[in-house]
Amino acid sequence: MSRRLDALAARLLGAALVGATLLAPAALAEQPATKPPAAKPAAPPAAQNQPAASDNHIALAREVMFNSGIARSFDSIIPALAEQIKKNSVTRPELSKDLDEVIKGLQPEMELQKQRMINVAAQIYARRLSEPELQDIVTFFRSPSGKRYVETQPQVLDELVGAMQDWTQEVSEYMMIRVRAEMGKRGHQLQ
Repeated sequence: MSRRLDALAARLLGAALVGATLLAPAALAEQPATKPPAAKPAAPPAAQNQPAASDNHIALAREVMFNSGIARSFDSIIPALAEQIKKNSVTRPELSKDLDEVIKGLQPEMELQKQRMINVAAQIYARRLSEPELQDIVTFFRSPSGKRYVETQPQVLDELVGAMQDWTQEVSEYMMIRVRAEMGKRGHQLQ
């Protein structure tokens, strides 16, 4: 169930970013941005006959990743994996101390892995959105409204996931009642 919720939250976050893109007025005042640490761009999967994105295009896509909060969503993945490894080792408690030290020692490598995923995501954005579109999005996320939008996303997504769960249950029940009624009209009884 939590995997489905995580996938739903990721889709909602993506939809929210698209919504922000559509709502971002080009005339918003540009605010100074904090530059994320540079990392080597990852090669995009299957180059689909498109010219390579310029360095500026990729830089804008990375900035969208950071300013929109999407890059922050990757922050919980590595600790979750570490916790899963610890849970799998619960039958060998004598390994606990060494395991904690090893996991802590791997943090710099795991940060590089996270940066690699951010680069892949930036490549995807650069393939899907033009440089001017990304610049508009960056301008929006640098604005006070854009910053407020990102700040409220965790709460909005929490509420939206809860509302969608309720809605899904209600629609599921309603649909089943309606299908039974319509099938009954055709002489079929469904349980």
